[in-house]
Amino acid sequence: MIIITIPTPDVTITKQKDPQMSNIYGFTDFHLIPRDKGGFFMFYNDQDELLFVGKARKLRPRIKKHFEDTVSDMKNHRDEVAKIEVCVNENPVDREIYETYIINKNRAKYNVDKVLYK
Repeated sequence: MIIITIPTPDVTITKQKDPQMSNIYGFTDFHLIPRDKGGFFMFYNDQDELLFVGKARKLRPRIKKHFEDTVSDMKNHRDEVAKIEVCVNENPVDREIYETYIINKNRAKYNVDKVLYK
């Protein structure tokens, strides 16, 4: 049996109460997310339900892309995101394993790929 422990997030940012203060769906602290580091990220709603899990070689640009892109799985659900947790992990194999594990263990609502439950 393989035991996987989800790491404690390195960065957590939350949506601001006043969306006027931000240009990206109420989030103002994107500068806290590493720009040139790899890892994985989790989007949560205001009830702390896991909405989406993703991974990236460069975290900040990838997360921002989910809020700007027209082909993102999150494009119709961006307003639901209230919290973003980021775990830095430079190993691409580890990122892949964590992403797949978290999607299936915590049943991420809007992930469509890598879902092993139905």
